[in-house]
Amino acid sequence: MTTEAEVAVAPPLSRNRNYHMLWGSQLVSELVSQLCLIAFPLMVMATTGSAPWMGAVAAVIGAAGMVANVPAGVLVDRFDRKWVMLVCQCVRAVAMASLAIALLADHFSLSHVFVVAVVEGLLGAAFDPAEHAALPQVVHESQLSTAVARNTTRRYIATLLGPASAGFLFAFDPMAPFAVALVLLVASCAVLSFLRLPRPEPEVRPEGQSERTGMLVEGFRWVLGHRVIRPTLVWLMCCELFISALITIVLALSGEDGMAPGTLGMMMTGFGIGGLLGAAVAGRLHAVLPAPAIIMGFPWCAAALTLVMALVPTGVSTGVVLGGIAFLIPTAFTTVMTYQLAVAPAALRGRLSGIVGLFAGGAGAIGSLVGGLLMADGDSRGTLLIWSACLVVVAVGTIISPALRRFPTLK
Repeated sequence: MTTEAEVAVAPPLSRNRNYHMLWGSQLVSELVSQLCLIAFPLMVMATTGSAPWMGAVAAVIGAAGMVANVPAGVLVDRFDRKWVMLVCQCVRAVAMASLAIALLADHFSLSHVFVVAVVEGLLGAAFDPAEHAALPQVVHESQLSTAVARNTTRRYIATLLGPASAGFLFAFDPMAPFAVALVLLVASCAVLSFLRLPRPEPEVRPEGQSERTGMLVEGFRWVLGHRVIRPTLVWLMCCELFISALITIVLALSGEDGMAPGTLGMMMTGFGIGGLLGAAVAGRLHAVLPAPAIIMGFPWCAAALTLVMALVPTGVSTGVVLGGIAFLIPTAFTTVMTYQLAVAPAALRGRLSGIVGLFAGGAGAIGSLVGGLLMADGDSRGTLLIWSACLVVVAVGTIISPALRRFPTLK
């Protein structure tokens, strides 16, 4: 339990040098990932003219990211987290430099592109568990929820800036997105070299359990065996599936209605702005509202807004409603992530982040597929109504779950 004296000693986040280094490095990592997510397919399409190859390189990045989560969590808990982050960024920078130099020399090779895409997908994802696990080492327990809330802004900043920047830079020069990614990664390496992380407490293993056989199994056993974290993992998967499917449905809705590209961009900008505004107040809402109200209220509010989206005209109104849903996400995710980081033993935080990333990322990928399948008949309004009803089922399940209904409130 945090005492008032300990809280008074803790420096504010605005003066926490190590926190700012972590925050900035993760923002750079997410920006680079968003740049590459667009730049790689654009380059492959422009060079080969093959849509299947374009889709394949995007799929490779996504698949590599999913595969990396759990092994990365084990590495993060076994080795120094600062050096894991540094190695990830340095190897990404070397891979990006090799591609930028090859493009500059006009030596395009599809196999080279796929190798760099795999490296980017693997190490970009591996960076996340290290940063998440390091956060409680540099932030006082009393400030953890505020730090997590501020961290959620990075996702929306990267989503707003990354894809748009990739398109603009690629139009200027196909090599430009990769050169910019290289500069960002080198800057991140320079900043991380000055990061100072306290030494974590050594992990106490049961007698007779080896390190090799224990770490991965122990991580899954702890996460899936925890009476609160297990249902929150299911809850997060449902939310990620909902969000990714909803975005796919909105994109299909715009194509169905013959919307101008600028209007589509405005709709997605609404999502990003709503998320940024929600992240700005997530810390305060988390401190004021009881955690069960947040956990139970999110699916109900999202279901209601999805229903509204099915009824309003496609365009700016859709973007406003989508922004309203995005506004709610940071507070809900802050509540869950703060609890997970607070109760997880220091030696297990990397594996916790990796396992959560695996399940949530998999749910997000399935959500995109589900959204596309739901839109197969072309009835977008009916699809939104169905999706709203599905969210009501999630909301009812949240209320039924004793662990979620009595979710602990951490201040």
